[in-house]
Amino acid sequence: MKNNSFKALAAGLILSASGFASAGLVVTQNNNANDLVDTILGDGITYSNLSNSGDANAFGTFTGGISAGIGIESGIMLSSGNISDAVGPNTGNGTTTDFGAAGDADLTAISGFDTHDAAFITFDFTTTSGDLFFNYVFASEEYNEFVNSTVNDVFAFFVDGVNIALIPGTDTPVSINTVNGGNPLGTGASNSEYFNNNSLQDGGPFFDIEYDGFTDVFTAKILGLSAGTHTISIGIADAGDGVLDSTVFIEAGSFSVTDPVGVPEPASLGLFALGALGFASRRKLK
Repeated sequence: MKNNSFKALAAGLILSASGFASAGLVVTQNNNANDLVDTILGDGITYSNLSNSGDANAFGTFTGGISAGIGIESGIMLSSGNISDAVGPNTGNGTTTDFGAAGDADLTAISGFDTHDAAFITFDFTTTSGDLFFNYVFASEEYNEFVNSTVNDVFAFFVDGVNIALIPGTDTPVSINTVNGGNPLGTGASNSEYFNNNSLQDGGPFFDIEYDGFTDVFTAKILGLSAGTHTISIGIADAGDGVLDSTVFIEAGSFSVTDPVGVPEPASLGLFALGALGFASRRKLK
């Protein structure tokens, strides 16, 4: 398990020394699909035929992610609840909005449990190189008390029907039960090297975000797409029940034909000053 309090303190010192400190996470509700895709669009990609589904409050944009500790400064959010609940500090282990909305069959298949409150953005795109990359973080209120239980919130990035939201170096989808610190914390963990604990009942909060835990910054990628148009569906849902929300953050400008290196994360910003401490960049590449 990571020493999250040490990570959070070091990140704050780095940001202050580097002049990057800000007021914290700021979220803005926006369910306009064109605005959302324009926010994440990078080099070499064109898009068309946009649509979205889900409650309007499940979509929006964010800034201040670096000072909040999630490793991505700005971008878009899709949530199984109200995105406004993401703003820190963490004040409770049960923050939730249950829209009472439908789930999604494909997300249910990944989770293994019935899904609820699904939110999706779907669009067609073309890529000049045949490759696609983008950065993201998955966060949830289900951590840590519902890890390895009968609820397992889930999200996916379906490119032509294939999910590319995977644990680095594997074919395993990222979800509550596949990236966590265990339940109780430290027991029965899965891929804990990619997990950041922020739970009040487990020593937190360590980061200025409401969610009780979140992943490192991952890079979704797919290589060698054929020429022509492809379809991506970005979706998230509650699973097992409609409460305890989860959110996926996608970095602005990273939906691109080139690997989005140089993500301005707290650790990497200060390597010149804290290299002796052995910090590794939190960016992970699938």
